[in-house]
Amino acid sequence: MLYTSRKINQAGFFIFSMEKRTQGQVEDAITKMIVQFYVDNLKVGPKEAKTYILDDMVIVRLKGNLLPIEKKLLEGKDGIELVKNIRQALHEITTKHMMDIVTQMTGHKVISAHSDVSTKTGEMVKIFVLDENLEKKLTAGSL
Repeated sequence: MLYTSRKINQAGFFIFSMEKRTQGQVEDAITKMIVQFYVDNLKVGPKEAKTYILDDMVIVRLKGNLLPIEKKLLEGKDGIELVKNIRQALHEITTKHMMDIVTQMTGHKVISAHSDVSTKTGEMVKIFVLDENLEKKLTAGSL
């Protein structure tokens, strides 16, 4: 698909101003913005990141991003519970901004957001549920 106009957002990534975007372009834009958010706000980003659009969900998979303090906490008796509690608190604090990123990149309202982290691998999964089936719209070429 060709684009005649694009601009650079605050994070330095291209945002296509034309209506038609591929699923891969939307997934890539979300991934870059979420990673940039982590780097800017938590001073640490994931080793790998990928976004998937499935029906009305945007699934962001972030690999290897346990904080050093979380690794230390896992050595203790209640480590898993403490790390899960820290991540839940971070989710509550950061959700609004991440929902804004997903809304900006998809043009759809996020109606719920969910998050979990593996205390074994450091992998984190974030799921954003949209108000419409984005995959279907992208497949039909109407985004």
